[in-house]
Amino acid sequence: MPMYKVITLAHGSGGTATSELIDNIFAKEFSNEILNDMEDAAVIPVNGKIAVTTDSFVVTPIEFNGGDIGRLSICGTVNDMLMRGANPSYITCGFILEEGLPFKVLKNIVHSMAETAREAGTKIIAGDTKVIEGKGGIYINTTGVGIIPDGVNISAKNARPGDKIIVSGAMGDHHAAILSKRMNLDSDIETDAAPLVEMVMKLRELKVHSLRDITRGGLATVLNELANTSNTTFHIDEKAITVHESVRNFAGLLGLEPLYMGNEGKLVCIVDDSDADKALNAIQSSKYGSEAAIIGKVTGRENNNVLLKTEFGAERIILPLEGEGLPRIC
Repeated sequence: MPMYKVITLAHGSGGTATSELIDNIFAKEFSNEILNDMEDAAVIPVNGKIAVTTDSFVVTPIEFNGGDIGRLSICGTVNDMLMRGANPSYITCGFILEEGLPFKVLKNIVHSMAETAREAGTKIIAGDTKVIEGKGGIYINTTGVGIIPDGVNISAKNARPGDKIIVSGAMGDHHAAILSKRMNLDSDIETDAAPLVEMVMKLRELKVHSLRDITRGGLATVLNELANTSNTTFHIDEKAITVHESVRNFAGLLGLEPLYMGNEGKLVCIVDDSDADKALNAIQSSKYGSEAAIIGKVTGRENNNVLLKTEFGAERIILPLEGEGLPRIC
């Protein structure tokens, strides 16, 4: 599209400019045997149970240390399917582009999505593009379809007394990366956005009861949701939770609590005590899991609280995030 350097309203008109946009950017990067039919709907083979998820990504800035909204949209969708033990097979993408968005930026984001989808072993099989008036922004909506193998039953409600609680890495990296970019601060903190396919494929062979990715609201909110859904109480050891020094210092400077800062490449695994060490080894030996640790255990069906043993030996209840966790991280 040599005559265009930025997105214009013509690219959303359904005419020649739209066709050129689809052919030269989206189809070029996302090409596969299903998408290339270019029909009104994609036909996919399905046998057994499927997991379906949908999400929208509106983060600003759209490019940040270690990633962009494109990688984020694929990681977020893939990881949501994985948390039910599904193979992350297919993704659809809807793009809302504001006029004035540079083509160079759009190409970078689409390329990032394609690379991340290939890393995750998923196919982008359908999409839609709309162009609106604006200031050069981009918003992405996704739907993911994953196939759940026979015998796999991973659910938040399955946590039970005696289980161990594992976190796959350090807290708050993505949140800190987004906020530092928003504030124009010179920082080497990078997003942890990552597809956790290898990790979950290994965990699926063990007695894993529950999986959750740690995104909005941070670890504290996710643990509370799991405790409430499973009607159990969690006991957590603060010393076992990893926070990178750069993130801890950044959070301290701004008065933030890392337990409420979000990630996009970390998960909580609740596993039968008999398989806890195997699960920890499986995570640590996976890409993106080298800093995993057992941080606590599930106890009786008492009051659905999450109890944190502090570094000083005291115990306190940690509650879910209230209000809006700024900045918006996805």
